[in-house]
Amino acid sequence: MAKKKKTSSLTKALLETAGDMRKAGLIDRTTHEKITLRHLGVAGKSKPAPITAAQIRAMRDRAKLSQAVFASYLNLTVGYVSQLERGTKQPTGAALALLNVIKRKGIEAIL
Repeated sequence: MAKKKKTSSLTKALLETAGDMRKAGLIDRTTHEKITLRHLGVAGKSKPAPITAAQIRAMRDRAKLSQAVFASYLNLTVGYVSQLERGTKQPTGAALALLNVIKRKGIEAIL
């Protein structure tokens, strides 16, 4: 069984200050999220935003890629990409994380 890491009072103060700075608009969301899991622990782990079938199709269309090429870049099967675009499956794990990167930064971010 994994040992639970105890958060120090200094780390708690750092996280509280960063949260307050974010609320006050002194730091942006991206900067705030760069605080590592080492500081936040498992409870602070954020989940990638869900992506709809239409968004996946739009990302692929914007990149002007076939399903086969898009699948190859994501290390997925063509059938899985097709299912994602039809909405019969929802992306999870690494696929969801990569799709979120593509959504934010474009296909060039993973090439």
